[in-house]
Amino acid sequence: MSRTQINALSILVWLAGAAAGGAVAYQRIWPVAIVIVVAAALLGFSIQIAREWERAVVLRLGKFVGVRGPGVFLVIPFVDYVTAVIDQRVITTTFNAEETLTRDTVPVTVDAVLFWHVHDVKQAALEVQDFAGAVNRASQTALRDLIGRTTLADLLKGREAMEISLQEMIDGRIREWGVTVQSVEMRDVVIPADLQEAMSREAQAEREKNARVILGHAEVLIAEQFKQAGEMYANNPTALHLRAMNILYEGLKEKGALMIVPSTAVESMGLGTFAGLAGLHGVKASPPSGDAV
Repeated sequence: MSRTQINALSILVWLAGAAAGGAVAYQRIWPVAIVIVVAAALLGFSIQIAREWERAVVLRLGKFVGVRGPGVFLVIPFVDYVTAVIDQRVITTTFNAEETLTRDTVPVTVDAVLFWHVHDVKQAALEVQDFAGAVNRASQTALRDLIGRTTLADLLKGREAMEISLQEMIDGRIREWGVTVQSVEMRDVVIPADLQEAMSREAQAEREKNARVILGHAEVLIAEQFKQAGEMYANNPTALHLRAMNILYEGLKEKGALMIVPSTAVESMGLGTFAGLAGLHGVKASPPSGDAV
């Protein structure tokens, strides 16, 4: 991540030095003009600027002398060199593991996002050649290792636990480079199409089984309630008659409903003749043709 040493402030110094040297040269004071131009050139090369989130790594004759920034700092021209300017903000890196076998030999493709930042500029610049590329490759290998030790079921259901484990694995590998992992998020897990279909059928069968179990429990509860109701009605004929009348009324109030009730049942409920039953329905009675209405 090296950058050129020329910046806007350096150019401004050069222009000012050239103008001052030209003014002195116009007066034919050549030695002074040359000194001014050379000094301005050296000062322009000496001025360096690092932004608020940047840190500059300075080498002097090939040896590390310090980290500079943020803001304006000076270097010795042709002796000091800004070998790298490192961004200390949080960096987002996407990585994946394609067609990697799980512990139960299922090929999967996993996409993930890594959030990391440089906490030690000196280590990031001196301990690894390309720390950004190294972080990406270390993340990929860690993801492949974790997938190989995890079953497909755990991979699909325990995503949060896998993210924590993956963060610890990556952080352990790259911390010596001056880099810290903030978090890892798995975006997608892709499995073969035929396996997806089989898992869909399995899930559907599981849901049908659960539905049948719930229905069976409901039938048991309903049967228990009917049993209790039968015991109550067996010892209380009046309550049984009232319940029968309510059922009959609920059936007759529906438009177009037709109920065939034995005349003995009508008499036992105290509804009288067919005219009384018709009156309950709110329609004009007509003589029955048989023994039932």
